[in-house]
Amino acid sequence: MKPLRCVVLGAGLMGRLLAHALTVQGHQVRVFEAQGPDAQGAAARVAASMLAPLAESAITELPVVRMGQYSLGRWPELLAQLPAPVFFQREGTVIVWHRQDASEAKRFADKLQATRLQMPELAAPQALQQPDLAALEPSLAHKFNQGLWLPQEGQLDNRQLLDALLHALTHSSAELHWHSSVSPEDFQPEDADWVLDCRGLGAKPQWAGLRGVRGEVLRLHAPEVRISRPVRLIHPRYPLYIAPKEKGVFVVGATEIETDDLSPASVRSTLELLSAVYSVDSGFAEARILEMNTQARPTLPDNLPAIHAPRPGVLQINGLYRHGFLIAPAMLDATLALMQGDSTLAQHWGLGGVAA
Repeated sequence: MKPLRCVVLGAGLMGRLLAHALTVQGHQVRVFEAQGPDAQGAAARVAASMLAPLAESAITELPVVRMGQYSLGRWPELLAQLPAPVFFQREGTVIVWHRQDASEAKRFADKLQATRLQMPELAAPQALQQPDLAALEPSLAHKFNQGLWLPQEGQLDNRQLLDALLHALTHSSAELHWHSSVSPEDFQPEDADWVLDCRGLGAKPQWAGLRGVRGEVLRLHAPEVRISRPVRLIHPRYPLYIAPKEKGVFVVGATEIETDDLSPASVRSTLELLSAVYSVDSGFAEARILEMNTQARPTLPDNLPAIHAPRPGVLQINGLYRHGFLIAPAMLDATLALMQGDSTLAQHWGLGGVAA
């Protein structure tokens, strides 16, 4: 097949994945990123990068869950192509709650059950009593009498992945243009066979309704904490996730605010976040705060991802919201298929607005 001339706008998670996949396939790739190579402006740099389709089904729609389940199987294949190792784990997700929040936990479990009725291929949640919890995550058994374990769910290290993709692109034939703010309108059909717009919130002028949803995330160094897999705390107002990475680092988050304001986190939200994580494991009292980050996730009006073809030769990939790492491989494969005239995957996952 004749190599395609491809332009990728944005070098966040989707931009890097697409650019790398296209170079591996032998296509000519130019990448344009408004900021530098360190991905400081990308929502993906701040994310917890949990791969939890069943857990996320409590707050999202079935197409996202289906894409997440598909992506769980694709991540190992994609990571195997990279020149540097990326931490990846599929040890499941643990769900816990304090006694006073048992009714919220029941509602959560009911939502998971409803999801499995529609997607029986998802591994069934397993109820944990205190001895089970002690065997799975011993430190949690000091604070919680019961929980749920969602087998086969996983996580990866977002920053290792972004760095590995950058390394691969730097040593490939791709042309990388940093600090270059461009839009699809800057390219004519004779300039490229495909323009792939992965700019996230940078695409707001070209995509009506695109908005930012603010998240606040802590990175903690807590070598004394022995949590080994992602943990979610059910709470009626302040649900929490804790994602353990390598070398005693934990990514902790909860907040979602309807704004693209990127000013520093407030004292109130920081205190609530720290109080919640301490309530899960008191070992976090001696943790060191490595970073306190805010980022706005690109979100469409229905909170679902989409691929839009505004004109021939242009695809806009956006709206990954809080599910970026969960669904990125599915979005990648749907985009690559559309470039070959095959809309099967995009239609299967309800990625509205596509055009083969």
